[in-house]
Amino acid sequence: MSSAPPVTPIDLTQFAEIIDNARIDNSSAVVASANGAYPDLGFKGSLMVWDRDHLAWWERTLRETYAAIQANPHVAALVRNPTRDRRTIRMYGDAMVVTDPDLRERIWERVVQVEKDTDKEKRGQAVLVRVNRVRAGLEVVQERGV
Repeated sequence: MSSAPPVTPIDLTQFAEIIDNARIDNSSAVVASANGAYPDLGFKGSLMVWDRDHLAWWERTLRETYAAIQANPHVAALVRNPTRDRRTIRMYGDAMVVTDPDLRERIWERVVQVEKDTDKEKRGQAVLVRVNRVRAGLEVVQERGV
């Protein structure tokens, strides 16, 4: 019988290689948001670990997810990248559309090229998520306030 790993404070940097390379590794990153009665799911090929506390992505379609995070900031992100880790990583937090032009540009600079190529005019928006809880596989491994 194995014991659960200890729950530690949030530090997303340990997941950066898994998350930042999911698109390049032909793996999946999905964000769930809700704006009304039903949640919505969207693939986010630009999902990245921004820093210890935050995820970021380039919201290029400006559709359901974009509208939802402005009405309800609660989101969940799921990354499955078996090339780098056999576990599914789930992160839960609060998203916001970035309004600071310098931060928007810094996030754009870190977007993987294959995603930049789908928004050559750079019409999308940067999104930042403050993560409050992380699950790796079946276990909660990080939580804010621990």
